[in-house]
Formats: sequence, C-alpha cells, structure tokens
Amino acid sequence: MLVRDILTGPRTAFSFEFFPPKTAEGWEMLFGAIAELAPLKPSAVSVTYGAGGSTRDRTHDLVLRIRKETDLTVVSHLTCVGSARDEIRGILERYAGHDVNNILALRGDPPKGLERWEPGADGFRHAAELVGFIRRNFPHMGVGVAGFPEGHPEMPNRLKEMDFLKAKVDAGADYIVTQLFFDNRDFFDFCERCDLAGIRVPIVAGILPVMSRQNMIRMAELAAGARIPARLLKMVMRAEGDEDVERIGTHWATEQVSQLIDAGVKGVHFYTLNRSKATLRIYRTLGLSEDAGKR
Repeated sequence: MLVRDILTGPRTAFSFEFFPPKTAEGWEMLFGAIAELAPLKPSAVSVTYGAGGSTRDRTHDLVLRIRKETDLTVVSHLTCVGSARDEIRGILERYAGHDVNNILALRGDPPKGLERWEPGADGFRHAAELVGFIRRNFPHMGVGVAGFPEGHPEMPNRLKEMDFLKAKVDAGADYIVTQLFFDNRDFFDFCERCDLAGIRVPIVAGILPVMSRQNMIRMAELAAGARIPARLLKMVMRAEGDEDVERIGTHWATEQVSQLIDAGVKGVHFYTLNRSKATLRIYRTLGLSEDAGKR
C-alpha cells in the first residue's frame, strides 16, 4: 500500500524508523525489536541511509528482508548523495521488482569528513530533482520528502527554505516527514508556514523519545538545529541516572504524541533507534493498540 493512501484515512497513522545494523548481533537485536513492534500494526516502517550513501547495500538488504519476512508496508530512504542517476534507476527497478513502492527522497548528508558535497555529472543536486525523476520514471511509486520544523541547518534563510520544500512538493512529493522536534509549537508553526507557502500535502510529525543524557546530546548533534526545551533539559539534568532520563523522555514524548493526535495530525513517525521499549510504552499509555496493552 502507498503511504499517500494511508495518510488519507480518518485517523492518525503511525510509522516507525529503523536503520541497517553493522553487526550480526545488531541484526538480531533489530529483528527482535521489529517482532515486538509488529503487533502494534504500524501503518508503515522506514529504513534509513547512512551519510554519503554509506549503508546503501545494507539498506537494500534490510528493506527487502522486511518486505519478505513481514506484512509491513516498508519505505526505503534514497539519497542524491552517493549515487549517480543510473545507479538510482537500478535501485528503483530492483525495489519495483520486489513490490517495494514507497520511497523517502532525500538530498542526504555528505560523507564523513566532507563539509560540502558536489554531485557528479550524472547525479542530482537537490531532493526535488530526485523526486521528479521518480515521478517521471516510476509513476506507480509513492514519494515522501523531509521537512525541518526548526529550520534546515544549511539554510539560515527560513523563507527560502520553504521555497525549497515547495519545490519538492511541486516536483511530485506526496507527503512530508519532519525532522525530530521536542516542542509541538515548532511543528504547528511549521505546518502554518507550509500552508502559507501553498504546500497542501500531509505532514507527518517526527518524534524521538530521549533515552539517556548521551542519547540527547547525540541526537542534538545528528539533528542539527533541534532545540531542547529548557523544561525538558532541566528535568534531564535533575535525573539521577539514565533509567530516570528514559522515564522522563518517554513521558515527554507521550505528551507530544497525545497533543498531536488531539490536533488531528495525519501521521506520527517514531525514530526508534532500533529499539522497541519507548514506543511500546507510549502506545500502552495512550491506548493506541489493544495488542500493545497486553505486552
């Protein structure tokens, strides 16, 4: 099923994000988490790409394994960085042959050690170009793109940033998935600015529960520009250990999701970090799944 069709439903859709592990132990842990989360019946799950396309083969392997071994709708990330046009065409043909028809089209992060990235002669510079390529050559596929409620780290001009986002939608994107945020006011403001810019596609809210102090610091680095509200920061700093931080982070995320549901958002996307515990707790607390309440 296409994510764009899922997002037309009357209720908030929920999706989970995973990344391809580096080790056999990591694969085992990941599929343990997938087994625990599958009964929640997510609308979709997505699989990330590493910086510079560094996990491309492992991403493909994970996407196809999820497609083969589960009945979950799977979305593969695909980046401009790290692939030429013919390589991207080959990836999409392979996915189409395995009935994987949902793509999250991204510019992507440069390889580690490179501050700036330039595409090759046969590459795409911007995600909008990748979206247009998919729409023209694989019109049966659904395409999502990324949005940044607190601003893209490489685009200080917030007005121009919305122009780039609208270009992705105009090129054929079906929906937007946001970068993680910790204050729903930032998300609601982003939605209003999208509306002012003439962006009318569904917007899915990205949520990451803080699990430890180190996790919070790491996420602030990876999601450049993500703002940690002072109230959350105070609670985390007062906590005696990571077990307390995990409870605080899960409670904070639960409050975020509850408010988003009440506001009628089309979708909530959980950044799981390949773990199940926080997502399960949020589901139980909010009564989102009968199966989750039994676990």
